[in-house]
Amino acid sequence: MKTRYILLGSIALTLSACASTPEVEEVVETEPVQQELPPPVVEPAPEPVVQAPPVVQEVYTGPPPGTAEHFKYVSGDDRVYFGYDRYDLSSQARDVLRKQSEWLNQYGQAIVVVGGNCDERGTREYNLALGARRADAVKAFLVSQGVNPSRITTVSYGKERPIAGESNEAAWALNRNAHSSVMVGGNTRS
Repeated sequence: MKTRYILLGSIALTLSACASTPEVEEVVETEPVQQELPPPVVEPAPEPVVQAPPVVQEVYTGPPPGTAEHFKYVSGDDRVYFGYDRYDLSSQARDVLRKQSEWLNQYGQAIVVVGGNCDERGTREYNLALGARRADAVKAFLVSQGVNPSRITTVSYGKERPIAGESNEAAWALNRNAHSSVMVGGNTRS
């Protein structure tokens, strides 16, 4: 038993020798140091991004520019219409002729033949004279828009070239017209 106590004592002694005492930290009180911080960096708000609408490139599908077919395509019509027994230009006729004159001024090599037409009523002689006045009215307007008069020829067909064959008011209204035929490089459009 004695050995037991000795053994226990030596274990206790060994254990106590291994135990460590905690170190006491020395606390030194100092005044807090205030650091000056740089002013905060304020970045301006980004400009709103405005997206441009997509560019849509129209593809021209009309007749080749500078051709007789292009003349009618750009002008909207190659004829202007008149009232019964009239040769003065309506506002609609002037709009068509403005477009024709713009085209003619753009394509200076083109020449135009303006044919005056009438409906079937009246004598042949009277309708030839009225057709001539209609063609001359168109020529005068085109010249007033800058088209060189030497590029414009007028002719009267009277009632000889109707575009509508019936004998009624609707057909007669179509037949009272002046038709512009252009010739470009040997190609004519009637």
